[in-house]
Amino acid sequence: MRAIVCLRYGPPNVLQLKEVDKPTPKDDQILVRVFATTVTSGDVRQRKADPFLVRLIFGLFRPRKGILGSDLAGEVVAVGKEVRRFKPGDQVFGLGVRTYAEYTCLREKGPRALKPANMTFEEAAAIPWGAACSLYFLRRGGIRAGQKVLVYGASGSLGTAAVQLAKSFGAEVTGVCSSANLELVKSLGADKVIDYTKEDFAVPATYDLIYHTVGKISFSRGLKSLKESGAYVSALLLTSRLRRPWAWVAGRKKVFGGIAKVKPEDMVFLKELVEAGKLKAVIDRRYPLEQIAEAHGYVEGGHKKGNVVITLA
Repeated sequence: MRAIVCLRYGPPNVLQLKEVDKPTPKDDQILVRVFATTVTSGDVRQRKADPFLVRLIFGLFRPRKGILGSDLAGEVVAVGKEVRRFKPGDQVFGLGVRTYAEYTCLREKGPRALKPANMTFEEAAAIPWGAACSLYFLRRGGIRAGQKVLVYGASGSLGTAAVQLAKSFGAEVTGVCSSANLELVKSLGADKVIDYTKEDFAVPATYDLIYHTVGKISFSRGLKSLKESGAYVSALLLTSRLRRPWAWVAGRKKVFGGIAKVKPEDMVFLKELVEAGKLKAVIDRRYPLEQIAEAHGYVEGGHKKGNVVITLA
């Protein structure tokens, strides 16, 4: 099968298209033919080993897993003898491993679900990373109806999903982004959009929950903008010093971070939101598998809107 192999850390051109052996599912695994995946900021950090902490997680001198990728949408083609949730022919989407390949093996119990009926494979692949991680962190911050929620970095993969999710919970949402993305964020349902190049979001004691998706503001500015019992949530997944979720308290204000833990039921929840018309995919660009180095370069530039999808069909 065709796969993108990363044998060393470095710039986008370390990603090479090669023929590799097709995997065989174990008793508790499903074999999925991947029709679409994405390039996430996490994939870029893993490829670059930046920050250095990445090496402690994925391999000190080179990636232990030569095939990167986490988002996927595809079709189950084979199952292990212990698998009960899925069967051959099922169209699925979710988070996985080694998705920069035509086929990947995944544990049945992982964060996957049947693909939303009203989405293409490309659209479905653009949901898991941003939406599942944002769902985890918004829930971690205790989101509920009537709250004032600020999403900083509202035009990226995490942010575009977070704006829609926060609205689905009944929150009043303010998105922070650049001038070029104001209309996009408004179209996703944000009640107010702040252009960070012209306006400071840090108004004292304004928000019940701040969701920070990019590394461009300090905790002190975020805490200043929180109400007295508010929550500040950081989704800097691969730059966290701890791999498990963490929290600390500043007075009555709470700060949460770490790496999102996504469950199968979270993917089912997102599927239902999509089918109810409350969550849509935001796709900036599409690239064929052969052009994945170019896609990585674009994502690394830091100006993508929503998601960059890789097609394999």
